[in-house]
Amino acid sequence: MRKLTYFVAQTADGFICGPDGSFDFFPLAPDVTKYAAREYPETVPTHVRGTFGITAANRHFDTLLQGRISYQIALDEGITSPYAHMRQYVPSRTIEHSPDPAVRIVRDDPRELVRSLKREEGDLGICLIGGAHLAGALLPEIDEMLVKRYPVVAGAGLPVFAGEFAPAPLKRVHTRGFNSGADFTLYRRA
Repeated sequence: MRKLTYFVAQTADGFICGPDGSFDFFPLAPDVTKYAAREYPETVPTHVRGTFGITAANRHFDTLLQGRISYQIALDEGITSPYAHMRQYVPSRTIEHSPDPAVRIVRDDPRELVRSLKREEGDLGICLIGGAHLAGALLPEIDEMLVKRYPVVAGAGLPVFAGEFAPAPLKRVHTRGFNSGADFTLYRRA
């Protein structure tokens, strides 16, 4: 069975963006971007893969779920298919029709979509990028979390999960620290 991995960047105090949705305060350090491009090339948006010299095939994921607000950031830049190298789904109750045939807007329960995707055959998994509210709704279906923690405190903003109180024990699988102070930690359900 395929796994759903929540691939999320957060501040040291647990926020994925500021109260206004901004995220430009996350430091972009060369050691972090080089590692992400090498180890998780599929998580780099298609339109910037060339900038990082990424030509590698997907290593971990072939399917992406993206929160509506995260998708809107791409749309505001005129990018209708930000991860064209993967199957893309955007659960949304506000987007009526997809602006791109490569992006499927999902108006039904995202948990049913994830369960269906998990039952598919394949060696690569499903990645959830962006969307604290979507992550909160999908919490029972999330098998792993890859937390990219950055050495910055926001003080307020959108938390990693926005949903109901539902403690879920995790087991740390590994952590990769960087000279810039950031770290990537992979957790799996205990």
